[in-house]
Amino acid sequence: MKKKRIFRDAFGYWFIFKRLLIFVFGTISYNRFNGFNKLKIKGTENLVNLPDRNVLFVSNHQTYFADVFAMYHVFCAVKHGYIDTLKNPIYLLDPKVDLYYVAAKETMNKGILSKLFALAGAITVKRTWRDAGKSVNRMVDMSEIDNILKALDSGWVITFPQGTTKPWSPGRKGSAKIIQKNKPIVIPVVIDGFRRAFDKKGLIVKKRGVEPKMTFKAPIEIDYENEDANMILDKIMNAIEQDPKYLKVKTVEELEAEREEEKTRPFFEF
Repeated sequence: MKKKRIFRDAFGYWFIFKRLLIFVFGTISYNRFNGFNKLKIKGTENLVNLPDRNVLFVSNHQTYFADVFAMYHVFCAVKHGYIDTLKNPIYLLDPKVDLYYVAAKETMNKGILSKLFALAGAITVKRTWRDAGKSVNRMVDMSEIDNILKALDSGWVITFPQGTTKPWSPGRKGSAKIIQKNKPIVIPVVIDGFRRAFDKKGLIVKKRGVEPKMTFKAPIEIDYENEDANMILDKIMNAIEQDPKYLKVKTVEELEAEREEEKTRPFFEF
């Protein structure tokens, strides 16, 4: 069994610095999830007895940063015994630090704030199909895959298999191949309401009174002997409810409500 890291994370960053970053960003963002908008959390009982390492969270994606901020809050709260609630932010004084998330390199290199967010646990990767708003076709950088595997060997990793905030986008097979290689516990996460509550980056509160939702499901059962990457990816997309069968036709009232929300000016900036 591997020795638990005490002072530095998988990439050599000091835990004490990560604790400070998580505390500061967590304090600033707390009212976004338990104030202006109340985050409705379900299923955190599925996180209680998880091991400290080799756990992969697969989720749909709606904003660049708010999704991850919310998960950090939830994981830190669960560490201190809070189930399905963020009622006491004292958990930020002792956050979960061996925690990582996969993010696009182009996103995390934009500005000082993004670079600070990256130090809290980002594993940056270059998209193989998209860069700076243009379509590309490039090979996977194997060193980036190695970094994800290194993070899994050390702690928990969050990834967004679609690689974009656009709903119903196809899943990318890279997540399934990582699962085949490392055989982690795979926890599906379903989020909703984040794009109504926040701007695309997740830094600006777009509308108050919205209840973003975050549901943690039981681990996905995977037969590593008989299921290939395509079958695993299908299971993931079903579990995070991004398979086309979950796509519903919106009513006129829902479309009108969305148009009205888009007209709402931001009232609070990070």
